[in-house]
Amino acid sequence: MKIQESAENYLETILILGRNKSPVRSVDISNELNYSKPSVSVAMKKLRLDGYVEIDENGFVILTESGRKIAEAIHERHEFISNWLVSLGVDKDIAAKDACKIEHIISEQSFKAIREHINTKS
Repeated sequence: MKIQESAENYLETILILGRNKSPVRSVDISNELNYSKPSVSVAMKKLRLDGYVEIDENGFVILTESGRKIAEAIHERHEFISNWLVSLGVDKDIAAKDACKIEHIISEQSFKAIREHINTKS
């Protein structure tokens, strides 16, 4: 299922924060993305209504199965593309920024073909 780039960014951020610091709060997301708290609140409501996150009784943000699936796919793309660009000689910070853009626009078919091509060369 294709969702908006901003939703993908939120889901990926929740995934990363959850791996580094549990539990995840909206304020953590706000701080990480440098977004206002009201903006994050609106986004969390939309993600909750769309079934990608749940908010528990303590206000912690939890990825649903479908939200986690999307977040992991986006994060995999980000890491793979970033590492690939670095291996080509691109500065690590530039590679990370470029990967963040590419991860949202590349089709699943193109990403798989690139990954398979690179993995067979390694």
